[in-house]
Order: sequence, then C-alpha cells, then structure tokens
Amino acid sequence: MSFKDFSLSAWVAGALAVLISYCGPLVIFIQAAQAGGMDAQTLSSWIWAISLGAGLSGLLLSAWLRQPIITAWSAPGTALLLSLFPQISMAEVVGAYLTTAVLVIAIGVTGCFERIVRLIPKGIAAGMLAGILFQFGAQAFRASADMAPLVFAMLAAYLLGRRLWPRYAIVLVAGVGLAVATLLGDTRLQMLAPVLASPVFVAPAFGWSAFFSFTVPLLLVSLTGQYLPGMSLLRLAGYQTPSRAVLTGTGLASLLVACFGGITIVLASITAALCTGADAHADARRRYVAGIASGIFYLVGAAFAGSIVLLFNAFPPPFIAALAGLALIGAIASNLELLAQERGTLEASVIAFLATASGMSLFGLGAAFWGVVLGMASHLMLRPRVT
Repeated sequence: MSFKDFSLSAWVAGALAVLISYCGPLVIFIQAAQAGGMDAQTLSSWIWAISLGAGLSGLLLSAWLRQPIITAWSAPGTALLLSLFPQISMAEVVGAYLTTAVLVIAIGVTGCFERIVRLIPKGIAAGMLAGILFQFGAQAFRASADMAPLVFAMLAAYLLGRRLWPRYAIVLVAGVGLAVATLLGDTRLQMLAPVLASPVFVAPAFGWSAFFSFTVPLLLVSLTGQYLPGMSLLRLAGYQTPSRAVLTGTGLASLLVACFGGITIVLASITAALCTGADAHADARRRYVAGIASGIFYLVGAAFAGSIVLLFNAFPPPFIAALAGLALIGAIASNLELLAQERGTLEASVIAFLATASGMSLFGLGAAFWGVVLGMASHLMLRPRVT
C-alpha cells in the first residue's frame, strides 16, 4: 500500500465492514456452535479460524489486485450447518469444509465460475437460500416469548436504522439490544476480559451423507449467494475483478483454516458495499485501502477470539436470537424478491423454498439438498415443451 493512498475514510469503511460482520453473521456462527454442543475453547478456535481466513484473504487480495476485496465467512453456509447439528459430527463438518475449499479452488483455477452458476436457475437458488435463512428470521420473533421488551426494542431499532441509516442498521440494533439488556439486568459484562485465541485442531472425516447434505449445498450457497452477488457488486462499482483470483485466493484461505473450525471463506456482498462506494474514498483507485483495513481488523479479531466468546456469552439467548434473525431480514427479502421475479421458475422455486425451510431429512440427507433436487426436478417437469 502506497502511503499517499492512505485515507481515514477507507479505514473507517473497513472497520465498519468488520463490525457489521461480527454483529450479524458471527451471531449465526455462535448459534451453530451452541447447537453442536461446542465448548468455549472450540468456539474460540472457530472464531479465530474464520477471522484469520477472512483477514488474510481480504488483505492480500486487496493489496495484490488494488481493489477493495472484502471477504468473510459464508453466512448461509453457517445457517445450513445449524440445521444439521447434532446429526453431523465435527470431524465430518471439517471434512466438508476441506472438500468445499478444494472444489472452490478447482472452479477458480479452471475459470468456470460463471458457467457453473448458470446451470442452476436463479429462482431455485434463491428459494434454497431463503429456505435456509427462514428459521433464523422466524426465531427473532419467537424469542419475544422470553424477553418481549428486548426483542421489540431491537426490532424498532432495526426499522429506524433501515429508515435513516440503512447501511449501519444492524450496528444500531446491537447497540440498542446491549443497552436494553443491561437496563433489564440480564447481562454479565463483569466477566469480560482480554483473552487470546486458542486454536483447536480437528482431524477430518469424509462420508457420502455429509457430502450431499452439507458439502454440495455449502458449495451452491457460496457460489450463488456470496460470490455471484459479490462479483456483481464489484463490477457495478467499476472494478474488472478476475473471478479466478478471488475464488482461488479465498479457496486457499478456506483450506488453511478448515481443520480449526473455519467454514468456507467467501466474497462478501452486504458489507462490501461499504468499501466499494464513494463513502470509502472519492477516488475509486484508492478504495483498495478499505479492503486492506478490513483484513487487518479481522486479524485483530482473530487474535482476541477468546474475548469475543466472552462478549457474546455475557448476553441472554434472546438477544443472540433476535440479533441473528434481524441481521438476515435483508438477505431473506432479496432472495424472496429474486424468487418472485423469475416467473418461469416460480412454482419450482417455491417448492425449493418450502422443502428447504421444512427441515426435512430423508436417507440421511438434509433439507437443503432436497430443496435443490426437488426444485430442479419440478423445474424440468414444469418448463414449457419445445415444439
């Protein structure tokens, strides 16, 4: 990075991108760990791994390509993981992470990203993604049964944030939730302390059930729900970003952190908007500094992953549930909108959505797999005949 390219606005944009990731997608990761019965040390390792992977890939790709490449972990993939615990073992999860990383690298090296994405109709992919995220959105309102004042205060903050400061709405939600939970006396902030990360190595295991239930859906949601919108965002901002470099770089980062609990590292889409626009810097050629900054802040988060675990353990479960659900409303809405726009595959897409959201499991294979299978089968049967 050239010193003349340094700007405070770019560093602020990078910091906000990381803060929003920790306020939203990270909460889903913590819930997945709780569903899998993971202890605090294992969760610390998970947070260390995803932060390290996102930090290194974003920093190096931004510096190399001189573009604001903002990376993160797969939020839809994490939501998918939550639906599979405790039926799937942690060793199988790590095996799926490794397999997905290898497949992403292969797609990147061969340059066939765009061709693979076109094989799956957009509506069916959107239906599967909306189905995966649906339970998280619903749980934000189910949590009101336990702490209605907290949940409705966070909902009001979300609506106000979307009205006035849409990019930073989830930060406002987290802040209001923190304040209300503290006023209600439901926090344990006295337990907070600086705690360094403690990585835990997990030997992988491989099996066909985990491959079809987790690896295949994880790859699909990463390609269609993260890389595709992320690449589109960069290109709309005027950057001719090479998909080969991005997929290969993030795939290598995923490979590096997989055995420590790091789910697939992908191209960010929601938080990337903070770093690709004029708010990061008036000169588009100098916005790459925001990507470098986000990478550095992620690395700081990786170092203090133990403190992040303590922070989230200091809040009541309804706070976590509401924060995760509200953080995903935008993603659920955009996928439902895309589903409705694809008129030629509307019924098939709804079938994909319903099958995935149902949580069904047949022959040891999870709902996301069946959502894609039933959606594609419906599409093939319902599409107009060529005469």
